[in-house]
Amino acid sequence: MKPIKAGLLGVGTVGAGTFNVLRRNQEEIRRRAGRGIEIVMVSARNVAATTEKTGGQCQVVNDPFEVVDNPEIDIIIELIGGTGIARELVMRAIANGKHVVTANKALLALHGNEIFAAAQEKGVMVAFEAAVAGGIPIIKALREGLTANRIESVAGIINGTTNFILSEMRDKGLDFDTVLKQAQALGYAESDPTFDIEGVDAAHKVTIMSAIAFGIPVQFDKAHVEGISALQAVDIRYAEQLGYRIKLLGITKRAMVDGVEGIELRVHPTLIPAKRLIANVEGAMNAVLVQADAVGASLYYGRGAGAEPTASSVIADLVDITRLATADPGNRVPHLAFQPNQMTDVAILPMSEITTSYYLRVYVKDQLGVMADLTRILADGRISIDAVLQKEPGEGETRTDIIILTHQTQEKNIDTAIAKVEALDTVVGKVTKIRLENLS
Repeated sequence: MKPIKAGLLGVGTVGAGTFNVLRRNQEEIRRRAGRGIEIVMVSARNVAATTEKTGGQCQVVNDPFEVVDNPEIDIIIELIGGTGIARELVMRAIANGKHVVTANKALLALHGNEIFAAAQEKGVMVAFEAAVAGGIPIIKALREGLTANRIESVAGIINGTTNFILSEMRDKGLDFDTVLKQAQALGYAESDPTFDIEGVDAAHKVTIMSAIAFGIPVQFDKAHVEGISALQAVDIRYAEQLGYRIKLLGITKRAMVDGVEGIELRVHPTLIPAKRLIANVEGAMNAVLVQADAVGASLYYGRGAGAEPTASSVIADLVDITRLATADPGNRVPHLAFQPNQMTDVAILPMSEITTSYYLRVYVKDQLGVMADLTRILADGRISIDAVLQKEPGEGETRTDIIILTHQTQEKNIDTAIAKVEALDTVVGKVTKIRLENLS
């Protein structure tokens, strides 16, 4: 059987990794796919450098639309990134009847509904394993491996940059700004790290996983997004003393509010019990914890970025498409796991309606009755206290920290209580609030 022909858009870190792994393991891949897979055309800004990089084994052009419009090409591999020209290229490829493999989480989180609808209409596949958690096959696990299950929740460390920063802050007691500079020097963080440290990258990924887990449309605009730039080293130390680690988690789960089902979709720093496996994922590694009714808890761990780990997922998608290219479109795995006419539009809950536990750090004047005032306010709000850590003021100091862990309550209840606490004469400044998930 003739090899299937692919066109590659973008030869950066992942693009070069894809080309190299596909060339190195071509015989193994052919045996699995049932036919060869060849990258026959590449688009890149620097044609001469890319021609040298690819060893002259394929045609190199600087106009990506030449690749997309080439009638000889069966699959387009989009590794340009962003949501501008990448969206145009993907939609043009679909219109031309070509299958698409992409690692572009931002594109799918913002325009996935449009892209998947167009692909469904044209009878082509859009594969995107590499868009979430790099080399970890979490998309295939959610979409196929767990298809017998009703998935209840997904919680993931899905941004290596922030996990590296938090690991260094905990291990070395350094502040955020110092570790961020280290991460940039080591190449873990971009010169403009906003998408990573403010949680946007993780939110793109958890939005995609939420759609697959629950059979709902992609709804990035409804996600709560909160990063780690305001996190203080002191809170990491206090969490450690209480038996917790702080991680930036992407969380999506089913929830019932007043008898009506909703979906939580949120990214924020989170306390996790140190005894949980996911709490011990360190450095730039990623991990995703899935809770489902039949299988229970399953954890997926590995490298979430890098040339060859991500290329591994890109090529797995190429193999899947190669196997299924001649299959009836109605018998292929749906893009978002559920049949398109079986998708539901369950509401994404506002943060005020979510239920979780909380870590509160209150900076107070060292006076009689302070603790009584705090417990009274929480009790009035029907918020139960799980643990308290009260630091003795240092010699000559008149202020100290009180740390409170609560049992589960709705966010609107905790916010009301915090407003009352901050109004006390004995409380100095703002209360630090970090959400807590037991993940049991």
